[in-house]
Amino acid sequence: MNRLVRYAPLLLALSVIARFVWAFATENGMNLVDLHVYVDGSAALLRDDLYDFTYSAETPDFPLPFTYPPFAALVFFPLHYLPFTFVGVCWQLATMAAMFLLVKLSLEMVVPDRNVTRVAMAWTALALWTEPVRTTLDYGQVNVFLALGALVAIRSARWWLAGGIIGFIAGIKLTPAITGLYFLATKRWKAAAFSAVAFVATVAVSYLVLGHQAGTYFTTLLGDADRIGPVGSVWNQSLRGAMSRIAGDDVESGPAWIVGVLVFAALAFLAWRSLRMGDRLGTLLIVQLLGLTVSPISWSHHWVWVLPLLVWLLHGPDRTLLGTRLVAGYWLISTLVGVPWILSFFQESIWLVSRPGVLAWLGAVDIVGVLLVYGWTIYTGRTRLSRREAENRSREPDVRPSA
Repeated sequence: MNRLVRYAPLLLALSVIARFVWAFATENGMNLVDLHVYVDGSAALLRDDLYDFTYSAETPDFPLPFTYPPFAALVFFPLHYLPFTFVGVCWQLATMAAMFLLVKLSLEMVVPDRNVTRVAMAWTALALWTEPVRTTLDYGQVNVFLALGALVAIRSARWWLAGGIIGFIAGIKLTPAITGLYFLATKRWKAAAFSAVAFVATVAVSYLVLGHQAGTYFTTLLGDADRIGPVGSVWNQSLRGAMSRIAGDDVESGPAWIVGVLVFAALAFLAWRSLRMGDRLGTLLIVQLLGLTVSPISWSHHWVWVLPLLVWLLHGPDRTLLGTRLVAGYWLISTLVGVPWILSFFQESIWLVSRPGVLAWLGAVDIVGVLLVYGWTIYTGRTRLSRREAENRSREPDVRPSA
């Protein structure tokens, strides 16, 4: 391990170079379909048809619409004035740099008394080849930037900055709004309130600048999972996706899904209550995993939170426990192998929900991983509490009267 850390800068450089060789030497390595949606879709603002735009050059079976809040189009709009290849290369470099910062800041939260730069380099070199980051880079997705923004926000002691960052990035993509639960869990009431204010400000700016295009999103398209993509595809690793594949049909937002959401919410609450006092990274991860679970669509590239999770498990206070290492091993192996990617070769169509039972259950890989994290966190918390109670009882003086 020490040797690995010693050569971490070299390993990271080789990993970045290999990533670009992969990007330019393989057929789909630089298709960057989602980045095309960001850039080309935002340019549709000039034609006044943002939510009629679709990109299908690389995805003829599913023309990709602009599914993000209108504020995102305003943020991405300047990019369409630049050559796309230049934007693509810069986007990939920036994503890798953001991944390094995400890992480094996570490490600093669990090992604050050490210089973790080289350890973060080693983790980043590996992270580039995990499925969530690999697909984020392939598609030109924004997920790593959003995760980094959330982590920077919760580390800030300034309520207006913390809340402002979350509100801003939620205006770009709604999923970071779940971070508001972190503020509530840690009793940062001002930050929670200001995150809502900042998000409303992004909505107001969108209406002010874009008018009816903003109205189309917030009155018609918001919450339409079918517009985002095929719920039953193995690439969708949310609870709804997993339940639908196992059931053989889209469970939608019906009773079964609601019960599932309530179960995971209860487990998340118990896991949070089982954390050590002041475990900010653990609290954030519990919240983010819940958000990924209950969202109707959580594509495999949304799960970039797995990397801070691995840091928390393998460098955190329970890192020496066998169970912690087994849970970390599950996530490390499943993301390095890329289970959804492998299973995608066995699905006849991204629109097909029903599939053989083995493939359906294997397709629940990330949901099973969340259950392992929550379950193990609850178990270790209960064990720690029982041990503390036993120690307290052993210290109590014997006050029984003598015979």
